[in-house]
Amino acid sequence: MNKIIAALMVGLFAVSVNAFADVGPKGDFAKNHPRRAQVNHRLNHQDKRIHHEVKEGEMSKKQAAGLHKQDHQIRQEERSMASQNNGHITKQEQKTLNQQENGVSKEIGK
Repeated sequence: MNKIIAALMVGLFAVSVNAFADVGPKGDFAKNHPRRAQVNHRLNHQDKRIHHEVKEGEMSKKQAAGLHKQDHQIRQEERSMASQNNGHITKQEQKTLNQQENGVSKEIGK
């Protein structure tokens, strides 16, 4: 009987560890998933472009704040999508996020 209980406990432990495999030490969901990484890399790159534009005097701080706000909303949407899909985003979700990023990107450098 004890062997059966021990085997069940080991099995439950394995299932629980596997269920949280995508969750990192800070509770982050699979940030390194390829589609999420691509979206977040673009957001980080756009952030750098915005800062560069402000530094060069090609964009006001007010304009930059507006673009940062839009990027923040995209990042929040990406996190929300991932949290609903075990830390991943679908190809369609990635496409949607990229289209939103394209809109912000067009505003940088005007």
